[in-house]
Amino acid sequence: MASVLILMGSTSDWPVMQAAARMLDSLGVSWEARVVSAHRTPDLLPTTMQEAEQNDVRVVIAGAGGAAHLPGMLAAFTHLPVFGVPVPSKQLKGLDSLLSIVQMPKGVAVGTLAIGEAGAANAGLLAAQVIATTEPAVRDKVIAFRATQRDTVLTNSKLDLDSL
Repeated sequence: MASVLILMGSTSDWPVMQAAARMLDSLGVSWEARVVSAHRTPDLLPTTMQEAEQNDVRVVIAGAGGAAHLPGMLAAFTHLPVFGVPVPSKQLKGLDSLLSIVQMPKGVAVGTLAIGEAGAANAGLLAAQVIATTEPAVRDKVIAFRATQRDTVLTNSKLDLDSL
């Protein structure tokens, strides 16, 4: 099994959650994605987390929209770090999801990222950073990614205000 398990409540969450997969790919981290619904398949939550633990998954990224119970419920069934990504909803644009994920009770930790694709990408980056603590090849790729970001900013830092 992969180092990172990306879970989502519905296939309709994939357009957002694939940003996590792309980030993990770029940093050389293996991943697997699945659909497991906190509301429609609650019986799969404990077995999914047991399987993840048995197969050496290191981090779980869970995307959820609306009521967004998936990240918290997964965290209740595992000792693995769980990062929650609020998926934008039609009605409240993901604010409902963000508040649901971030308001975990004391003792059930879920790292909560930004709403949407930026949050998913950062969840992938954060998962890679966790893995980088014990895998030098991933650490080197994370460091290179940061250097590229820095170089891009420096290259674009000199504005020609007259041309704006």
